[in-house]
Parts: sequence; structure tokens; C-alpha cells
Amino acid sequence: MAKSQSVPRNSWMRGIVSVFLCLIAIVSFTVLVPSLASARTYTAMIIDADTGKTLHEYRPDHKVYPASLTKIMTLYMVFDALERGKISLSTRMKVSKRAWGQAPSKLGLKPGETISVKDAILALVTKSANDVAVVVAEHLGGTEIKFAQMMTTEARRIGMSRTTFRNASGLPNRGQMTTARDMITMAVALRKNYGKYYHYFATQKFRFGNRTYGNHNNLLASYYGTDGIKTGYINASGFNLVASVNRNGKRLIGVVFGGRTARTRDAQMKKILDQAYVKLIKEGEIIVPRPRISPEDKILPADAQLLIAKRNSLREAEQPGRIDTQTIVTRMKPENTAGWGIQVGAFSDQRRAQEAVLAAARTAPDVLRLTRAAVEQQTNGTGIVYRARLLGFDGENEARAACAALRRENLACIPVNAGDAG
Repeated sequence: MAKSQSVPRNSWMRGIVSVFLCLIAIVSFTVLVPSLASARTYTAMIIDADTGKTLHEYRPDHKVYPASLTKIMTLYMVFDALERGKISLSTRMKVSKRAWGQAPSKLGLKPGETISVKDAILALVTKSANDVAVVVAEHLGGTEIKFAQMMTTEARRIGMSRTTFRNASGLPNRGQMTTARDMITMAVALRKNYGKYYHYFATQKFRFGNRTYGNHNNLLASYYGTDGIKTGYINASGFNLVASVNRNGKRLIGVVFGGRTARTRDAQMKKILDQAYVKLIKEGEIIVPRPRISPEDKILPADAQLLIAKRNSLREAEQPGRIDTQTIVTRMKPENTAGWGIQVGAFSDQRRAQEAVLAAARTAPDVLRLTRAAVEQQTNGTGIVYRARLLGFDGENEARAACAALRRENLACIPVNAGDAG
């Protein structure tokens, strides 16, 4: 009887020991091989693109995961192939099963379909489509592995000494590493060597099939002078951004890695760019023009790339905490206002209307990045009223959804028929 009872007890003990040993192995593996997520690190750098002067840096040579910033090099290789005549913008590239099977973000291309080089460029810039990145890699390199080797070779050639590419998309791979300094080097080389294609990075909308995709780079619509270039995210890297900004003839290129959210990443990039411009103004390298107001036209474009500039005098530059923001309005002819929009306020003061538009754009960039901001001047019985609006929604339902998003952030908003003069 005792013997029959000892067998299950021994089995039970052996089971406990096995579980204990497994736990020890798991803990040891975790200590020795840290997860990708633990590698997330903040790094940043700002340079004067004309002189190469460093205006801000924080751990610029610390290795990090590039995420979808990888696609900047993928596009660099596309532009090189275009220049060499290996492909044209109309060249059709075939979708493989491997490309089809990539993780999102992607266009959802099916095996056997084709996509033109031009559409591929726009899909990489705006949607950051991983399936398209593989299509490009296989077309230019035969395989994605071979293409990644080509990318790394080119990276070394242009001075990216601490960067290694393992794929064309930026999807997680422990061996795919870069630095903030190397990303700056790549952005500078791209503009220098393939400047004729750089305008693609300013694309805010891309229509493919029955869908319209917006650019993930929110600075294009919320930070004056931004004309590129790309965002990136994987869990291991956090939210990343390479940005190119041109104000008053002075171009800065900035890199931020390791943002907790897209919003905090964007805010940090704006902060260090502002500080860099203040520094250049203080040193006399930028002469800021006086504000000019041209209220004659009915519609004054109010998106940040045309409208808003930080006007900092030398006196204000010496006191960064007291910078005054002035409005520069570029005169333009009225645009077609048909369709639906939203109104975020009506003011007797033009500047307050412009500030309301920008506040809305910054509060809900994902919802509003496909819209065109406008300040409309209207004369009524009591004088001039400036209506702050964002136009370009496909229909009333989209406009109402945008208002709902703004109201959740305690901003006033009403949907409007953009052609309505009332």
C-alpha cells in the first residue's frame, strides 16, 4: 500500500522540480537576452543642412532601431535606380506571396498584382506600406535579403558608419540598427543626390484604389516650413521622426527617436527645432521679416506651411521663454470651397481665427491632416468676421466625426457646408 502511494508522490515531486527548473531557465534567458522593448531610448539631433553645423544633440551615436525610417533608404535606392535608368515611374512591379504576407501597415496588395514605381513611392511616403517595401526590394534586389545588403553597402558609402539594414520595411529585426547622426547623414545625402525626387516627401494625400491615405508626418500640417521627410514606429524604438524644415531660407534637419507617443514625439521635435531657430536668430544667421497681413481676399490659407511663423527679434531671442508668435499671411486667390468642412470659431480678430485653426489641427492631427485650413473673411451688419474653418471632408458624416473628436478635447466645433456663405 505504501509503495503504491509513493509513485504518484514521486511523480508530483519530479513535476515540481521540472517547473522550477523551467522558471530558472526563463528568468536566466530574460536577463541574458533582454527584450526588444527594453532597448527603447531617446536620442535626438538637429543640424543646419547648409553648413552641417550641429545645433542640438542628445546621444546622437547611440544605436537604436530605425523602424519605418528604414524606408527612407528604401526610397533612396528607388531614386538611384530611377536616375540610372533601371526603372521608370511607370514601371510595374509584381507582388509576391512574401510581400502580401507582411505585417501592417500595408496597402493590402494581393499576390500577382502589380504596382507602379510612382505609386510605390507615394505608398511608402504616406502609408508607410510594408508590403510595398518588399515589392520594391524584390524588384530591385531579387530578394529582400539581397536588397538589405545593397542598402547597407550604400549606407556605408554615404557615411552611415553605424547603420545596418536587414530588411526594406523597418519591421523588427535585432540586427537592424542605426543612430540619429546616421539618419541625419542619410537625409542630407538624399536631398543632395536626389533632390529632384524630394518633393514626394511633402505629399499629404495618396489615393490608391478606392481609398485615400494621409501622411503620418503631422508636422507637414502643423509646423511652419516643414517639407518632409518621414515617421517610424515599432515597440522597440518608440515613435521616431526625421523632419526637414525650411524657414527664411535656412533649412534645418532634425531627428528624434524614442517618443512615447506620436504627439509627444512631434512636440519634442518642434521644441528642439524652435530652440535651434532661436539660436540662429540670436547669432544673426537668420534675419526675420516683418509680419505682413493681406486680408483682401475672401479666403486666406491658414495651414501651417503657408501661414504661421515664429517672428523672434534679437531681443526676444535672448529671452527664449518670452518669444512672441506673430502671424504671416501669404496672399492667395480664393480656392473652390465646395464640400463639407468644420468651423472651430468666428472672430472679429483675424489672428485669433488663425490661432483657432492651428489649435484644432494640433489637437486632432490624425483626423484633420487631409483637410485644408482656411480663415474666411465675411462682412456683416456689425463689421468684419473671420471664420476659422478646416475644409475638404468627403461628406457630412466625416465632418461630424471630426467635430466629435474635437469636442472630446473641449474644443468648439460645428460641421458646415463649405460652400455656405452664411
